[in-house]
Amino acid sequence: MKFLDWYIKIAVFSAAIGGSMELFMIKTGFYDKVTVLESEKRAWEATPEAQAIREALNPWREQDKQHHEATKTSS
Repeated sequence: MKFLDWYIKIAVFSAAIGGSMELFMIKTGFYDKVTVLESEKRAWEATPEAQAIREALNPWREQDKQHHEATKTSS
């Protein structure tokens, strides 16, 4: 291939940049922070308040109700 050396240089450079980004995130505790935030988010989403907000903000709620009622009556 004519440009094989160019592709190899790009691949090595990209791998080095990606590896350094991963190392930075590990050393700064990024993954620990994200894990805590995700667990807090999931715990909050399970509350009745969050479910009520989600339902109130659903723009398709009327169509969902109609579809659910239609499938319930047809079966």
